[in-house]
Amino acid sequence: MSMPTTTSAPGHLSVNQLSAPLLANLLQQAEVLQLGVFKHASGCTIVDAGIAHVGSLEAGRLIAEICLGGLASVRLQKDERFDPPLLNWPTAILVSSEQPVLACLASQYAGWALSHEKFFSLGSGPARALAQREALFAELAYSDAAPSTCIVLETDSIPPDAVIAKIVHDTQVPAAHLTIILTPTTSIAGVVQIVARVLEVALHKAHTLHFPLSRIISGSGMAVLPPVSKDFMTAMGRTNDAILFGGTVDLLINSDDDAANALALNLPSSASKDYGQTFAEVFKSANMDFYKIDPLLFSPAKVRIRNSQTGKVFESGQLNSTLLKQSFSDA
Repeated sequence: MSMPTTTSAPGHLSVNQLSAPLLANLLQQAEVLQLGVFKHASGCTIVDAGIAHVGSLEAGRLIAEICLGGLASVRLQKDERFDPPLLNWPTAILVSSEQPVLACLASQYAGWALSHEKFFSLGSGPARALAQREALFAELAYSDAAPSTCIVLETDSIPPDAVIAKIVHDTQVPAAHLTIILTPTTSIAGVVQIVARVLEVALHKAHTLHFPLSRIISGSGMAVLPPVSKDFMTAMGRTNDAILFGGTVDLLINSDDDAANALALNLPSSASKDYGQTFAEVFKSANMDFYKIDPLLFSPAKVRIRNSQTGKVFESGQLNSTLLKQSFSDA
């Protein structure tokens, strides 16, 4: 039996057009969501989701759905996965998608490096699919077209004119039709939209493991919502740990059982040689160099792989409340 390449032809789904109504909703509710919205001198719209404006949980949830290109749902709910419960951190983020490859890798993945002088940020969201600046899009065989676009930057400063000009040039969308959402790691909305990448992290690791992405049918992921920290290093550590030790992912795939079992065994964070310490400790041990950290560490704590061909389920990994409590302990 031949394998389907995707659950739907990629070119028929526009992450930019599908996310446009979500962006319009975010902008319409900006005051309620405690966001700042203003026109930049270039003509683009800037959304401040945590720099001069406090933002909110709901803002982070909506931004996460925009990042996912309108191809996934994101919600907050009570976290009942731990025994005993994490009483100080009872909320979980749940992400689910029937098009996880496009939602996570063609839109949400923070893969577009944008820099100028001292400014650096990784761009995520539907604008990436217009710019096509990453080799990943050739592998996905996906491109997009739309009259307007949006990009999310994890930063605590407004991007310089040169960066905005680059986004306009590469997406071929006029500045007046470009929206840039700024979400600092040290903000409420920033924490939510980062931890909402729990499913994307699993998809990216599956890609790193050379598992055929065309065999992934659907997926969902859940991660504990960590406390916000105004210290960048602490915030970065907690958002990573929320997925590494408090993230669970379910994937429905179309494969043989040997490949499904191998994926389950290798996908969790515990399969990495760097597993066993909080992310802050691992980062310090690597002399603050991301490239010295085992790339296989960046994955959810626990995975469940369901094989649609045979009905068999393969599980691996475990939640780690001890390391979560250590990471979140100062909150």
